Amino acid sequence: MRTRSRFQPLNTLRNQIFIGFILVMLIMMSVAGAFIYLNVSHLLKDSAERHIGQTAVQASGRLDALIGQMDSLTEQVANHPSVQHILLEERNGGKVNFGQRQSLLQVMHSYQAYMPSVGSLELYTAEGKMLFPIREGSLEERIGQADIREANQMKGRLVWIGIDPEDPRSLLAIRQVSLVDRWFSRGGYLITRMERSYFGLNGASAVNEEADETMLLVDRQGQLLSGEPMNQTDLSGVLHSKTQTVHIGEREYVKAVQQSERTGWSLLILIPVSVVTDGITVLRTTLIISASLGAVLFLFMSFMLSTLITRPIGHLIQAMRRSREGALALNPEPAAAVELRELNAEYNTMIVDINELIRVICEKEVLQSQTELKALQAQINPHFLFNTLDAFNWSLQEKGEEELAGLMVSMSRLFRYVIEPAHHDSWVTLGEEMAQIRRYLELMEMRLGERLSWQIHMPSEAARIPLPKLLIQPILENAILHGVENRIGNGRVEISVTPSTRTGWTKIAVIDNGPGITLEELAAVRTALMGGAACQSKGTGMGLVNVQRRLALYYDSASYSTDGVLIHSAEQEGTVVAFEIPDEYGGR
Repeated sequence: MRTRSRFQPLNTLRNQIFIGFILVMLIMMSVAGAFIYLNVSHLLKDSAERHIGQTAVQASGRLDALIGQMDSLTEQVANHPSVQHILLEERNGGKVNFGQRQSLLQVMHSYQAYMPSVGSLELYTAEGKMLFPIREGSLEERIGQADIREANQMKGRLVWIGIDPEDPRSLLAIRQVSLVDRWFSRGGYLITRMERSYFGLNGASAVNEEADETMLLVDRQGQLLSGEPMNQTDLSGVLHSKTQTVHIGEREYVKAVQQSERTGWSLLILIPVSVVTDGITVLRTTLIISASLGAVLFLFMSFMLSTLITRPIGHLIQAMRRSREGALALNPEPAAAVELRELNAEYNTMIVDINELIRVICEKEVLQSQTELKALQAQINPHFLFNTLDAFNWSLQEKGEEELAGLMVSMSRLFRYVIEPAHHDSWVTLGEEMAQIRRYLELMEMRLGERLSWQIHMPSEAARIPLPKLLIQPILENAILHGVENRIGNGRVEISVTPSTRTGWTKIAVIDNGPGITLEELAAVRTALMGGAACQSKGTGMGLVNVQRRLALYYDSASYSTDGVLIHSAEQEGTVVAFEIPDEYGGR
């Protein structure tokens, strides 16, 4: 304990920094000789990896271009009118005769002439029966079930299978043919066989003799598709190796892998490590000399740096100690170095901001307490309403009035949904909104009787789409008030939820068979929706303007100011009011 207390005055930050820097430098110099070779080798390997990485990206771009050409060609074949007609007739139960199959010969040959590397094109029905070439055969005999399932999952996109089992010199690709006139349903399969030389990796462009660089095209199982054969035919271990250097035969290589998203195949570029590490001796000597000179400068600068750092820090420590006595105190002591002077200025600014933040937080806590008190008081009336409706429900059930009791339950759920407390999110799912719409329509059906019939069409997958609460309600109320009630005879209201023509959007439409809207009234409503004066005729414009403004507010989209709510109506033909919302949106 006495020895520790004797050296306690020397245990300063300045001395710790200085001694620590010296120890670190001595350790670095003692192990530099042992690791210098590896460090330089890794440096050169990294340079080679970046080089072959760039080469891989460029080669991948060429490969994607070739794949894109083949994808475009097979898409044209799949969408050819003759192919579509024959597959559609086959799908509808008809029998394709020999003449129809013979007509495919000219179609296929025209596309093969455009791209000579295509060895053949084969067309199969949805059940796997061969239509072209004109011979007996089935799809399951040609390729495996896994490739057929993948083609079905890709829904019309090209699937690359790999080497043709019947001809190792060729590659196979398959795509599902979608019938345009049958809602793009599965109509058959198109198999393309092309020469392996199509990808151009066997020529001089694939091998850089000067750098001894080799480029290979490998499938997902590590099987070589194109390129100069190596001593190791199974390249899966090389392809999936986590290290950047691999051994093939007796040589060590640096590798780069670039995977194609369309095919799942990989471009594998290899360069020998011996080529990378040429000239390492000269560079190693240069690094040792530079490290020795740096060590001397390092010792001197560490002493100076420790002094410049610790002195201003001591002043800051004193200012922090003074802050214990009361409010946070500023540090008026300036620092010599620019960085430490800025640090001192930032500390003073932080102290000012913290004092201001403490004041603001105190004020906000007072306001929050008042707001929570008002919110608790505001919940008294809704709870009284719900309890009253529940009391009516139980009273009616005791008297046997089941229908009226059900009406009380629907009204209670309806009111609870509308006046839900503010701390609940104003966003709901489309399924919750439709449940609310259904309760409202059941109440209206009870009031109007046979004068009202209604339907809701919504796919199950649309139920999770988020939207602002009560967005459809004003449109539905207009449809009943101005459509059904103004119609002589039975009225009908339909709510339709369908996918939009825009990808990722859903269309919601409210349709009624009411008397419709005159041209003058329709023009006034559309003017109100575009930001003009509110429509006063029959009061139909205010609810729609409210929906229009909520769409623009919640979705923060300028397009909703012009084409948010769309109205189609004519006299004695009913009215359709529709709008679109994105499928993925969480509110603001």
